[in-house]
Amino acid sequence: MKNTNLSACIDHTNLRTDCTRADLEKLCAEAIEHQFAAVCIPPYFVEEVARILQDKNVKVATVAGFPLGFQGTFAKVEEIKRAVAFGADEVDVVVNIAAVKDNNRNHVKSDLDSCVSAAHIRGKTVKIILETALLTEAEILWLCEMCAELNVDFVKTSTGKEGGATVEIVKFLRKNLPENIKIKASGGIRDAATARAMIAAGADRLGTSSGVKIAEGAKDENAVY
Repeated sequence: MKNTNLSACIDHTNLRTDCTRADLEKLCAEAIEHQFAAVCIPPYFVEEVARILQDKNVKVATVAGFPLGFQGTFAKVEEIKRAVAFGADEVDVVVNIAAVKDNNRNHVKSDLDSCVSAAHIRGKTVKIILETALLTEAEILWLCEMCAELNVDFVKTSTGKEGGATVEIVKFLRKNLPENIKIKASGGIRDAATARAMIAAGADRLGTSSGVKIAEGAKDENAVY
């Protein structure tokens, strides 16, 4: 297995309901120290976190439609526009699982198209969260096809609220997505060994609240860091 720089793959995350400004300041300090790819934080804190990370080579990521995905399209689009206006570089958007389960493909596609366009027209990265633990293989397949058609930047496995990433699902996504669409594995990634397994399976980013532990574990493995 190649000696991937794990820190460069990590979205250092705190999306806890009760997170505070002090928590987010600590998250940013850790991200700067370890040079993580991004921090992923609640929309409420985007403006302040963007100030902290200005010129620090760490991207600001936030969420829209989180964590359930069944908000109206207009609400999701406004979340994205507001996040970008306040300094977000990347937005992780939850697919409308209720519409997926209702097999309302027209609504799902329209919803995703509006969200992707809202990010791309502003030059920002969009990651579509599938919540794979709740989906059948057939549902994941047509969502992959839809994401490919809409040219999303990343497909993300999970919010972390309804189960997490597995090596198997990352491999499945990699097999069924075009090479230009990256994969973010999220949920349950708490150590360097698991992180490396996700990368080996095809993940490009790792959403985790255990970024420091993973980075320190990578050092202990004498990984490139």
